[in-house]
Formats: sequence, structure tokens, C-alpha cells
Amino acid sequence: MTTMTTTTATAFQRPTTALPSGHRPATRSTGDRARDVGAALTSDWIKVSTVRVNGALLLLTVLGGVLVSWAVGVLVTDEVQHVAQVGFFWTSVTSMLAAIGGVLLFGSEVQHGTLAGALAAQPARWVLAVSKTLTAAVLGLVIGAAGLAAGFGGAVLAGLGAGDTSSLPASVGWALLFATLSAVLGLGTAMVVRNTTAAIAGLLVWGFVVENLFKLFLAEEVARFLPFTAGNHLLAYNSDFETPRSLAIALTQPGNALVFSGYAAVALVLGTVLLYRRDTN
Repeated sequence: MTTMTTTTATAFQRPTTALPSGHRPATRSTGDRARDVGAALTSDWIKVSTVRVNGALLLLTVLGGVLVSWAVGVLVTDEVQHVAQVGFFWTSVTSMLAAIGGVLLFGSEVQHGTLAGALAAQPARWVLAVSKTLTAAVLGLVIGAAGLAAGFGGAVLAGLGAGDTSSLPASVGWALLFATLSAVLGLGTAMVVRNTTAAIAGLLVWGFVVENLFKLFLAEEVARFLPFTAGNHLLAYNSDFETPRSLAIALTQPGNALVFSGYAAVALVLGTVLLYRRDTN
């Protein structure tokens, strides 16, 4: 009986292969990781440049910027208007359009079922997150630049004077940062919500309705930390709805940039965590 048990155990014992001395597990180099990110960026940029809705966003940005600036320059006659001010009037809407572009960058992958294929081709999910973030930032920068160019162009067509241009380069830089971060915020929102319609509706309702309602009830010391309040304060003009006190206690440009970028970073980090935890479909 003992001999039979030993023979049976030996028959079912799996053979083992000894690893050669000095064997080390295969590891990926920094260059390999960089090539992974580069390949993902190429794939994402092809998608962005060939999707028709992004072209529609860009066209809307340009047409809206020219029309709004021209209309303000021609129709508003009770105060002196200048290109250096009117050129930024469309930027709030431009930044929201950039946020929509960021939403579509990820939401379209989920909607059309291509996210699973993208992760099958590149299982390292952090590579996808980095690629989407960089692509969203570039997309927001392009939309922001197009909106500013259109806004200034419309103001020039209206025959406005240049105005004070001493701070114009810095103002343009802050406006482009607002549009860039808006696209990243949109991307993070889509990664969290995973529904294109809900993410876009949420951003629009929050930015244009809910936040303005909050500003009616919150102390101005608190309201200045709301995301789009801080973002809009990056622009080179003050809204007619701002009170003298709110303008007096408004954050500096770096402070507003820090607040808005904080919201974008939180949305992006939360979206990346959920990308790791959720199923691909």
C-alpha cells in the first residue's frame, strides 16, 4: 500500500524546471514606456483629427468668436470698447467648448466600444490616461487659440481701437491656460461619469446655472473658490454681475489658476483610479 501511494503521488507530481543561475525577470526600460506613450498619443491624435464633431467644435468656436466680438463692437455704444478687452468676451464659451472636446475624447471611446480594444492593445492603463491627458491639453489649447484669434478678429472688423496692449501677452497666456485646463477637466469628468451626454450636460448646467445660483447664497470669500468662477477670473475683463466687494477680494491670477487646475487634477486622478477599477466595457 505504501509503495502504491508513493508511485501515485510521483505520477501526478508536476515536473519543475530550474531557472538558470543569474536569471532576472524581464523588465521594461524607460525607453519602452516612452514608446508606449508615443504610440498611444499617435492613436489618440488620429482619432481627434478625424472625428467630425471636433471639426464642428472648432468651426463653432471661430464663427461664434467673430460674431460675438463684432456684435459687441458695433451694437454696444454706451461705453468705449477696445480690441484688448472685447477679444476675450467669447473665451468663457470657448473654454466650455474645450471642456466638451475633452469629454468626447474619452466618452466617444466608451460610447462606441473602442475602449476595450485600446486597452487590449495597451494593457497599461496609465499609458492611456497620460495619452488622453496630453491630447486633451493640446486640443484645449488649439480651441482656445482659435477662439481668441476669432474674438480679436471680430473686434478689429467692428472698427474698435486697440486699447491698452501692455498686458495683452500675459492676458492671452492666462486665457489659453483656462481653455487648456477646461479640456482636461472635461476629460476627467468623462472618465468618472462614463456617459458623454451626462458629462456634457453636467458641465453646462454647473458652469452656467448651478454655480451662479451658489454665488447668490455663498459668502463671496467662499464663492471665489468655485471652479468656473476662478476660471473666468483668469480672463482680461470683469463681468457686469461682479460686485465691487467680489472684485476687491478676488484671487490673483496665479491663485485662480491654482484653484481651477486643482479641480481639473482631482477629476483626472479620480477618473484614472476608476479606469483601473472598472471593467473596460
